[in-house]
Amino acid sequence: MLKVNEIFLSIQGEGISTGLPTIFVRLCQCNLRCSYCDTIYSYSEGVEMSLEDIVDRINAFGFKRVCLTGGEPLLQPEVNDLLKLLEDFEVNIETNGTVDVSQFSLGKSHRFTMDMKVPSSGESDKLCLDNLKHLKETDEIKMVIGNREDYDWTKEIIKKHYQKGLLTYSPIFNKIDPKIIIEWILEDKIDARFQLQLHKVLWHPDERGV
Repeated sequence: MLKVNEIFLSIQGEGISTGLPTIFVRLCQCNLRCSYCDTIYSYSEGVEMSLEDIVDRINAFGFKRVCLTGGEPLLQPEVNDLLKLLEDFEVNIETNGTVDVSQFSLGKSHRFTMDMKVPSSGESDKLCLDNLKHLKETDEIKMVIGNREDYDWTKEIIKKHYQKGLLTYSPIFNKIDPKIIIEWILEDKIDARFQLQLHKVLWHPDERGV
């Protein structure tokens, strides 16, 4: 059983699969309380669902691309069992980087997106930096920036701990001019992808199920 907040079909708004049809499975619970969190409703709202019922809901949409998100999906160990049932799916697991990712067995078409919680989140001290040792080339390291302090912090993390994975930068929505982050990346010659949260451009930023 897993405690599920919502399951819906939309397009992926960020990351490697941006723009592609994706089935989102949002799980409940989170061990952080980030200052800019846009899914506070996932902390406790949800229902218990069997793995079979979850897979049936996924199959009903007719696509083979899934995003496990939250909250923090890795707080529920049964995610391992769900991943086995989704072996033939492309699966992206969004994690806040505080849970040991080595405990989870990913299939060849599965990947992590690790969100590096910056100082302005209020939770950067909770990050498990050892997780960066376990990421693959196909995984993603996401850095959401609100100010120069956040950006400089990520530079130090990259310098000291980065090994593998696609680096992506994006702005905290309505907190910083996105062009400033682009200027910093180019000035520092950081080989990273800049991105916007497409779903917040297409829909109202507070709209759920998109």
